[in-house]
Amino acid sequence: MQNTEEIWSIVDGKQDAYIALSDRVFEMPELNYREVKSATAHAEQLAREGFRVETGIAGLPTAVMGEAGQGGPVIAILGEYDALPELSQAPGVSEHSPLPNQPAGHGCGHNLLGAGAMLAAAAVKDFLAQHGLKGRVRYYGCPAEEGGAGKAFMVKEGAFKDVDIAISWHPAAFAAVTAPVALANTTIDFEFSGKASHAAAAPHLGRSALDAAELMNVGVNYMREHMPSDARIHYAYLDAGGIAPNVVQAKAKLRYVVRAIAVSEVHELLARVRKIADGAALMTETTLTSEVVSAMSSLLGNTPLEDAMQRNLDRLGPPPFDAEDVAFARRMQQTVTPAHIETAFRRAGLPVSDFPLCDRIAPKDVPGPTMMGSTDVGDVSWAVPTVQARGATYTIGTPGHSWQLTAHGQSPLAHKGMVHVAKAMAGVAVDVLVEPELLRQTKADFAERLAKTPYKPLLPDDAKPPFHLF
Repeated sequence: MQNTEEIWSIVDGKQDAYIALSDRVFEMPELNYREVKSATAHAEQLAREGFRVETGIAGLPTAVMGEAGQGGPVIAILGEYDALPELSQAPGVSEHSPLPNQPAGHGCGHNLLGAGAMLAAAAVKDFLAQHGLKGRVRYYGCPAEEGGAGKAFMVKEGAFKDVDIAISWHPAAFAAVTAPVALANTTIDFEFSGKASHAAAAPHLGRSALDAAELMNVGVNYMREHMPSDARIHYAYLDAGGIAPNVVQAKAKLRYVVRAIAVSEVHELLARVRKIADGAALMTETTLTSEVVSAMSSLLGNTPLEDAMQRNLDRLGPPPFDAEDVAFARRMQQTVTPAHIETAFRRAGLPVSDFPLCDRIAPKDVPGPTMMGSTDVGDVSWAVPTVQARGATYTIGTPGHSWQLTAHGQSPLAHKGMVHVAKAMAGVAVDVLVEPELLRQTKADFAERLAKTPYKPLLPDDAKPPFHLF
C-alpha cells in the first residue's frame, strides 16, 4: 500500500507537463503514420525526463521509444497519438463546431492516451531511481492505431521481444479494466481493371471495373446472412473510376475490412470474400489484384495482470470530478440520445444512473460486449503479457469516433481522467517490479494461453506499413 501511494504521489507531481503535452497534441491532429509533430513532441518530452530516446523504431518514422533504468524486468507502457479524419471540433463546445482548415480531430482521445501513458512511465522511472531498484521502464509511442496497425508492424519487427509485461489504456466513459475482447481484422484493397469505351456508341467494347466492384459488394452483402453474427465486414470506394457516366469505367478500387473474434475466422471469411471478388471479375471480364493493407489480432488476456489493475483502480476509486465537470457533462449529454447513455451503462455492467460522469469503478467480470471494435494492442498481447485499463475521460453516452468525443479533448474532466488512469498503470508497473511472484504468475498465465492457442499473425510476411492509408 505504501508503494502504491508513493507512485500516485509521483504522478500527481508530474501531471502538469503531461496535461500540457496532451493539449499540444490535441491542437495538431495528425493521421496514421503522419504524426510527425506529435511524435516529435513525445520524443522531446522523453528527453526532458531523462529517458534514453530512440526514434523511427521498427522502421516506422513516427514511432518513438524512451527507456530508463538498468537490469531487471522490462515494463513497457504503450501510448498513441494518431487522430481521425473528418472529426475536427472546437474543444469544450457542446455543439458541432468544426475548426476551419483542420479536418482531422482527436475523436478517440489519443492525445490523452499518449500523454497519460508517458506520465505513468515517467513516474515509474522516478520510483525506480528513488528506490535503487533493478528494472527498466519503456514508453513506446505507437503510430497509426486507427486502422494502420502500427503495433502489429512493431511486433513483426521485434520491437517488444525483450519486454516482460506491457501496459496500456484507452479513453472511455468509465474507469475499468479493459476486457480482453476485440475483433481480429484484416484490411485489404481490391482493384479491378477493365477496358474503357464510349458508353453509348460502343458499350460492347467496354469491360466495366465499376460493374465488377458493385457486383462484389452485392455478393458480400448476400454473404452476411451466412457468417457468424459477431463478425463484421465493411467496405469503401477508394476509386470509382471517374465522374463521367458516359464512359465505361476502366478502373475501380475497394477497401474492405473483415473482422471476427478469432484469427481463424478472419482467414475463413477473407477466403470467401476473395472468391466473391474473383467471381465479380469473372462475370465482368475484368482483372483483379488485391493487397493486404493492415491486420490486427484479437486480444489475449492475462488474469494476474487484470487482477492487479483492478486492485489499483479499486484503491483509487473514481476520478475526482467537480461541479464544473458535471455541468459540462450534462450539456454534452443533451447532444446524444437516452439509448446512447443506457448502452454505456450496460456495457460497463452498471445500473443506469442520471449522473453523467464515472462515479464508481466498473466491475471486472462483466460479460464481453456483443459489439466491439479492434485494436493493434491485440498483436502486442500475443507477444508479451499485456493489460489495458479504461480511463474515464468523457461523458457517459458519448459515441466513440464522434465530434462529441473530440470536444472533450482539452476539458478539465478529461485531464483528471487521464491522470487517474496514469496512477493505475503506474501502480501495476510497481506491483510487478516489487512482487516477483506477480511477475511469475503473469508469465505462467501467458505461457499457458499460448500453449493452447499459438500466435498466428494476420499480417503477411511481406506486408509493408501503409504509410498512405488516408
